[in-house]
Amino acid sequence: MVRKNTGEVFLSAKGLTREFGFGEHKTIAVNNVDFEFRRGEIISIVGESGSGKTTLAKMVLGLLNPTRGEIYFEGKTRDISSHAKRKQYWQNIQAIFQDPFSTYNIFNKVDAVLLDCIRLQGGGKLSRAEKFEKMKDACKFVNLKFEELSNKYPFELSGGQMQRLMIARIFMLHPKLLIADEPTSMIDACSRATILDMLLKLREEIDMTIVFITHDMGLAYYISDTVYIMEQGIIVERGTADEAILHPKSEYTKRLLGDVPKIYEPWDFKKTSA
Repeated sequence: MVRKNTGEVFLSAKGLTREFGFGEHKTIAVNNVDFEFRRGEIISIVGESGSGKTTLAKMVLGLLNPTRGEIYFEGKTRDISSHAKRKQYWQNIQAIFQDPFSTYNIFNKVDAVLLDCIRLQGGGKLSRAEKFEKMKDACKFVNLKFEELSNKYPFELSGGQMQRLMIARIFMLHPKLLIADEPTSMIDACSRATILDMLLKLREEIDMTIVFITHDMGLAYYISDTVYIMEQGIIVERGTADEAILHPKSEYTKRLLGDVPKIYEPWDFKKTSA
């Protein structure tokens, strides 16, 4: 993949830490993490389950408060201390989650999901026809027909359709940053490639930064401008995709790469027999 020359830093963190519990039962999920996300950049945060990558993503989204450290948005300390400020922040920062079935309110139909996006962008006073066109255009972008989705509940759709609907929401909201937490792990390979292509197309259209939260080293290398590798809450490797994955320095990164089966090498089952 051709890497992109990215823009200025617009979201960063210094010493970001998140602890759960107290005393002997305290767990440090994210430990003194620094990062810089640039406009139009594709970033992958890679690690095994429990490495802290999802906790880090939730702090970036504002769903968890840091125990220590600061997040800076557009050069200023992020302030989401009130409902209005949090809502304004979420106009710029959005997410696609791993499980589409748990993402939607089961009592809201597809129309309500998309109308919420229009209202969030200040389009509440648009005419019914104008709102319809916006919803139709968003669905067309992800190869869905709004007429076939209208008046349906999300659980009446397939997993692939629900993932596409989440991308349609992003198309309508035009955020500056999208966090994609394992967005293709629950769909088939064909749909997975389609979803990735849609996200890349959206990135090109609105110069959006995408942060992939993943354990897939192949995806991280193929898709990313910058890769962060996390182990037990710590960033142990960072750099371009070529630097972090083709020329890793961390032993943890080397082990992750060693666990990836290669079709041109014989598999050594002795390593897994212990």
